[in-house]
Amino acid sequence: MKMEEKKQDTKTGKETKPAQAEKPSEKPGFRPSAQEKKQEQSLVRIAMTDIPGNMNLYAGLTRIKGISWTLSSIICKKLGLDKKRKMSTLSDQDIEKILTFVKNPDVPSWLLNRRKDYETGQDKHLITTDLDLTREFDVRRIKKMRSYKGIRHMLGQPVRGQRTRAHFRKGKSVGVTRAKVKPAAAKPAAAEKK
Repeated sequence: MKMEEKKQDTKTGKETKPAQAEKPSEKPGFRPSAQEKKQEQSLVRIAMTDIPGNMNLYAGLTRIKGISWTLSSIICKKLGLDKKRKMSTLSDQDIEKILTFVKNPDVPSWLLNRRKDYETGQDKHLITTDLDLTREFDVRRIKKMRSYKGIRHMLGQPVRGQRTRAHFRKGKSVGVTRAKVKPAAAKPAAAEKK
């Protein structure tokens, strides 16, 4: 432990303690330095997703795949967190509360993204890689079944009944290609060389 240095006041001769330095952010007209801005903008990692620290909580939670704006609002209200609070100010307990709520959300079933799961029949809410893997397995399953949707997935065509005359033309030859026109003067010149 460091001993406090005592100084004598020159006018009165009494010993005084050094003055406590104010935090710079509390001073009027304070401008944060570049290093302080960096610390505020540091990344916050929630559910394997990096979220910039300068975003507010409401918008920052939507960066996590599987969390919509509505669910983000519900998370803030149910956990008693301020929507305008910066992500960098979240404590470890707050992050843990958010994670436990997202894994088992107390919301109506219509708000969940995996209702009546194919294997279990339960309503679930999936996020990040779980959501990606489940979607990929679903597409594989319907392709294997050779259902109409599965065939459309295999062909790379739209699955939900959209018209294809004008859109979804990526990857195919589009338009009419003209045959290359050879200049007429080039043909007789080639005949004379023979």
